[in-house]
Amino acid sequence: MATARLDIRLDEEIKAKAEKASALLGLKSLTEYVVRLINEDATHVIEKHESITVRDSVFDEFIAACDKAKAPNRALLDAAKFAEESGIE
Repeated sequence: MATARLDIRLDEEIKAKAEKASALLGLKSLTEYVVRLINEDATHVIEKHESITVRDSVFDEFIAACDKAKAPNRALLDAAKFAEESGIE
């Protein structure tokens, strides 16, 4: 059950459009529509900023370098520990 509140003020025209869109999607309320939009957009923004896309050739070079690498050095172990403690995935 949701417990956090978000109070916003918006233009009447925007509210009317949002209410119409909510009804057209068959949603129960304007709140349900806004929550859905916020969740979808927030997920997209987070994914965009927390991921990276590389060309196949770059990825292949990275994997080849990983395969050739010996045991991780202290700096790499420290970086991995920092990432884990920080919740970085």
